[in-house]
Amino acid sequence: MQPRHFISLLDLSSRELRDLIHRAIELKNNRDPDFQPLKGKVLAMVFEKSSTRTRISFEAGMVQFGGSAIFLSPRDTQLGRGEPVEDSAKVISSMVDCIMLRTHAHEMVTTFAKHSRVPVINGLTDLLHPCQLLADMQTYFEHRGDIQGKTVTWIGDGNNMCHSYINAARQFDFKLNIACPVDYRPLQSIVDPAADRVAFFNSPEQAARNADLIVTDVWASMGQEDEQKKREFAFRDFQVTTQVMQAAHPDALFMHCLPAHRGEEVAAAVIDGPQSVVFPEAENRLHAQKALLEFLICR
Repeated sequence: MQPRHFISLLDLSSRELRDLIHRAIELKNNRDPDFQPLKGKVLAMVFEKSSTRTRISFEAGMVQFGGSAIFLSPRDTQLGRGEPVEDSAKVISSMVDCIMLRTHAHEMVTTFAKHSRVPVINGLTDLLHPCQLLADMQTYFEHRGDIQGKTVTWIGDGNNMCHSYINAARQFDFKLNIACPVDYRPLQSIVDPAADRVAFFNSPEQAARNADLIVTDVWASMGQEDEQKKREFAFRDFQVTTQVMQAAHPDALFMHCLPAHRGEEVAAAVIDGPQSVVFPEAENRLHAQKALLEFLICR
């Protein structure tokens, strides 16, 4: 049987994604230490980009499910010494039951998956961050119910998170308003298939009007530190403030994948305010990924 991979939200059907969200909520609310569906299973975690939430959530999830996880940095594998991705995929996948990669180039993950005999999970690339969207959707479902037909507003960089929200708009059937500088818009190749669900706005307040969820991310992602000053100038009018939140529905939620820079992409009064669910959102990385691991490995 060919393994199922999770490189993008588009790799699963809308029904499978909703089932995953409901399973994640079920696992969160019914924590049974005797339930160990991954006993004896091993997850290899390949990190070219460092992370707090990704590493802890995947490693803790495997342990709670009775399995184990191996952390591999560029110093720990031949990938960092020039071994072809195809060869590494064949070797690593012959020894473990699932592989998670957090890396820069999206092509590395797609190539790895093509040559892997076990499921491959995209823990983040420069193009997409689908695991974070599972946690975000779980958080919305828990607090407000199904997101179908709702309005989500993305404010900030048209980055991997924005790309994944565009894919989520297609899969979960919601409207996505995007406010970002013209020079930092998401890739048109990702926008075009979702054109009926995506709209662009010149200001955060316009994009946030009547929204049910407001989301943002840092202005300069990992690896873009040398652009910090340039991006601070470009994004100076794209901060999530209390005024932006007031343009949304009164019960709108605020999310951020973290780490956050208070005073830059989001005001402290917002991220630390009553509409913010950033910490339940972060915790849900654990539960959503446990549901994903169960789905991929126990098929």
